[in-house]
Amino acid sequence: MIRFRTLLAWFLAAGIAAGMAAGAVAAPSGRLMVYTSQPSDQMAKVVEAFRKAHPDIRVELFRSGTTEVMNKLQAELAAGRPQADVVLIADAVAITQLKNDNRLLSYPDAPASKVPAALIDPDRTYFGTKLITTGIVINTNLVKTAPKSWKDLLPASAAGKTILAHPLYSGAAVIHIGTMVQQSEFGWRYLETLARGGAIAARGNGAVIEAVARGEKAYGVIIEYMAFNAKAKGSPVDFVFPEEGVSAITQPVAILKTSRNVEAAKAFVDWQLSVEAQLQSVTQGYFPIFPDIVPPKGYPPVSSLKIMPGDFAAMLANDESNKRRFTELFGG
Repeated sequence: MIRFRTLLAWFLAAGIAAGMAAGAVAAPSGRLMVYTSQPSDQMAKVVEAFRKAHPDIRVELFRSGTTEVMNKLQAELAAGRPQADVVLIADAVAITQLKNDNRLLSYPDAPASKVPAALIDPDRTYFGTKLITTGIVINTNLVKTAPKSWKDLLPASAAGKTILAHPLYSGAAVIHIGTMVQQSEFGWRYLETLARGGAIAARGNGAVIEAVARGEKAYGVIIEYMAFNAKAKGSPVDFVFPEEGVSAITQPVAILKTSRNVEAAKAFVDWQLSVEAQLQSVTQGYFPIFPDIVPPKGYPPVSSLKIMPGDFAAMLANDESNKRRFTELFGG
């Protein structure tokens, strides 16, 4: 006969074992493919930190400019062979297109309580992870009086020394151009004047900061953290937040419905929305999206930023025509 204590001990042991087994099954693992436009050196640190929390997940990356990331993903989706589990890109227009095409998985339980509501898709298919603004970088050896306004780039003496990122390659440029043309005091006439004055377009923000830091150009239109990071490393550059305001992107993260590893994808989203990720993003030169986290040294308070309004739905509707018109002005 089995004694009561023996039976109780058996049930307890079985319960503990079952709990351990359930925990083991629940822990996400396996391959996770992330498509991203975030710079490679930064993503290496993101992956390193994420894998400390999830050592059983093997992260693989495809990294390029937002437009190239989207071109690759759209081609794979059209062929019925999407490879990405997660997208982390600097373009709310592109992520909106994916949502409209019913490509994104809703994640109602994402831990987004500290994320500002304006950065969360109402259907919780994507979540902003950063605040990235576009303003003006200057070479301090070439520019003695820093511009205060976007309009200070318009005279030929400045426009001919200006470089900006091309929306065919940069998601931030898509948002910036889309925002500028929606502003009544700028519109396409602003970009037309820049082009007539001799401004040129580069493939991406990386090429912009390189040209300004080397002194090939005196002014650049660029995302702020690249300018601040270059300055911190000793480049003769400084960043200006123009008085009319800046355009802004939020680098949304989203899970594809076709993900082969949804649990690992959710773990990646969870980590992106964590305090740890926000603190890491500050060390990489990004404005935080959590109000209780201090911005990087030398950055203004988030509350002081003047952000130009942008209608993303209209940007999406006009995306192809905006890119075509920009290319007509500045080349491909």
